[in-house]
Amino acid sequence: MENCIFCSIISEKIPAQIVYTDEQVVAFKDIHPAAPVHILVIPRRHIESVNVVQAQDETLLGHMVNVAGIIARQQGLEHKGYRLVINTGPDSGQTVFHIHLHILGGRKMPFRFDEE
Repeated sequence: MENCIFCSIISEKIPAQIVYTDEQVVAFKDIHPAAPVHILVIPRRHIESVNVVQAQDETLLGHMVNVAGIIARQQGLEHKGYRLVINTGPDSGQTVFHIHLHILGGRKMPFRFDEE
């Protein structure tokens, strides 16, 4: 998709610290980490958000979660824990409209749903 930063990372027009890649997804370190480990898993195919996911995308989304588990183990997060997040829409904090799964770990995560 034109003007999508994540599509530009996939096509190697923009550099990123890639930690995992296969035929369906690319994973790389977030440039503004919210935790000591903050990695994004994105599909190679442009999907704007969860709002436009269709039944045919179920396998891809499952693969994204599976890859997140692989990466979490590679990062040594499996014993203390980690958080997986998909933001959807501007009020959730989604700033890049290409679906992406955040892997957050390396510190204790607060559990809050109130506004900060």
